[in-house]
Amino acid sequence: MALLAVGCTTQPTAGTSPDAGASPDAGGAPDAGGSPDAGASPSGAFNATDTAWIQLMIPMDERAQLLTDLAPSRETDPALTALAARTGSRLREDVRRLRALLALSGVPDTRPHEGHDMPGMVSLTTIEEASATTGHEFDRILTDALRAHLTQSRMLCAGERTHGQADMAKELAATIATNTAEQITQLDRLRPAQPAPHGTTAATRP
Repeated sequence: MALLAVGCTTQPTAGTSPDAGASPDAGGAPDAGGSPDAGASPSGAFNATDTAWIQLMIPMDERAQLLTDLAPSRETDPALTALAARTGSRLREDVRRLRALLALSGVPDTRPHEGHDMPGMVSLTTIEEASATTGHEFDRILTDALRAHLTQSRMLCAGERTHGQADMAKELAATIATNTAEQITQLDRLRPAQPAPHGTTAATRP
């Protein structure tokens, strides 16, 4: 599974809600396909893949948000500044919905990936480097790190959609996957070029 491929340890299977006899608070439940039904079919229960996916996506998105938050004062390309702002806003919304799902799953927020640098995750070293630079160099750091994040996020969402069980989690994964595909397309149009080995200019797109 994609989650296991990045070294994520699966979490114990949980029930459909923290309290089987209580309804989840409507303000905290994610709007990924309607109101949850705690007594519904097995598709409403969270399995190990669901919770592992949620617990990995949260720190990944939080790290990426640290990078996008630096953009307004450091970028030189107005189009990249606008893309970073849109990306940061979307990341904040995704984290909100992921945290709501984690609360609904009943799995404690133990932050098992705290301090880890997982594949595709914006590293703390990258954040430090980005904080110390501006202009075209910052643009390069931003676009390279964001593309790695978005690519990995889309892969993790594919794994959740295939192996997850909770409908709400799978629906959110589908939404995030669609959004990241669009962002990758936009980002690739804006990624700055870098000098090729022979001295000419070549695009950095894969």
